[in-house]
Amino acid sequence: MSINNSYMNKLFFSFLSVSACGLLSCGNGSNPPAAAGIDSTTAKVAAAVPDSTAFRDTADGKSTALYLLKNKNNATAAITNYGARVVAMLVPDKNGVSTDVILGYDSIGKYLHQPESFFGAIVGRYGNRIAKGKFKLNGKEYTLATNNGANHLHGGLKGFGARVWNGKQINDQSVELTYLSKDGEEGYPGNLSVKVTYTLTDSNELKIDYEATTDKATVLNLTNHSYFNLNGQGSGTINNHLLQINADNYTPVDSTLIPTGKIESVAGTPFDFRQPTAIGSRINADNQQIKFGGGYDHNFVLKAAPANSATPANAASAGGSSTAGLTPAATVLGDQSGIFLEVFTKEPGIQFYGGNFLKGASPLKSGKKDDYRGAFCLETQHYPDSPNEPSFPSTELVPGKTYKTTTVYKFSVKK
Repeated sequence: MSINNSYMNKLFFSFLSVSACGLLSCGNGSNPPAAAGIDSTTAKVAAAVPDSTAFRDTADGKSTALYLLKNKNNATAAITNYGARVVAMLVPDKNGVSTDVILGYDSIGKYLHQPESFFGAIVGRYGNRIAKGKFKLNGKEYTLATNNGANHLHGGLKGFGARVWNGKQINDQSVELTYLSKDGEEGYPGNLSVKVTYTLTDSNELKIDYEATTDKATVLNLTNHSYFNLNGQGSGTINNHLLQINADNYTPVDSTLIPTGKIESVAGTPFDFRQPTAIGSRINADNQQIKFGGGYDHNFVLKAAPANSATPANAASAGGSSTAGLTPAATVLGDQSGIFLEVFTKEPGIQFYGGNFLKGASPLKSGKKDDYRGAFCLETQHYPDSPNEPSFPSTELVPGKTYKTTTVYKFSVKK
């Protein structure tokens, strides 16, 4: 029987198409089988570094940019000068897959227009709350914006997280950001010059150095507001992460989340994280403080670092550890990823926030969502409302003095 060339060509290309689809799982959206030794239910695609071009924009007439920091382990931190914020932090999980553990957006436009504005930002002048937006300094009362019910939160209506900073990449592993907060901005006194330096060390540490000076007495409490999910941003609940906080005491709050002025023991309460504990294990406890916060949104009083706790000498360089002289504040273990976070700081307190106000309304990188309790924050700080609580560590900064503090977020893996 005679078969024409056209028919034979159709058969040949049909065979190629079927073979290719068998190899690539065409048409059904499924992934290829997982590699041997990796459970197919947990296999995941490596996280992508944010596209720098989406951050070349303007805000308040100033140019915005994205700075990429990379170390010898191929860990990557992405920092933007809009809000001096962390956009992404890519570190390997227990299978060696690059995982983005910081919630954030994929463009400046989204940071400007989405409802959650604090993702990854440096917040100030005063991180956390000041009661009724008022404080007295040297006998004079200052009035601030009340942007959190009756209280002032994270620097006001347009705090440091909503400002364009001046950025300068120092080298492949460090970027310096500066901002001048003028006298009267958001109601605060004094021209305040601020510098924040991010360094990604070869020990997979994101080191944040803060420095500031003022020409008039003011109050200052800077922190970083990164939202973490150690299983990967947008990957679901953080309630099964194991958290440990180096604190015997915390500062209880009233119904508006302002500290009462007391310092109370964590013993026998849902706030006892002195041993690694699942974040969600007591989240529904019949406890007034849990009810006030809708979960965890409280300041913990850190225990002073033991004299021998510092990591040795090479701390200052990008090549070594940066934790020398800092207090071990907290640790968190991702229940699925095996990513282990350690937090070290010079600050006397740390705010643990469990994502109680996330609503799934913000479109994260890679099409993910900021689901309810899908992230946590560990904000190193002086205590909330310290300007109105004389017994709390002072947050006053005066001319001639330099504000300096450091916090380190260190990433490793536990298998």
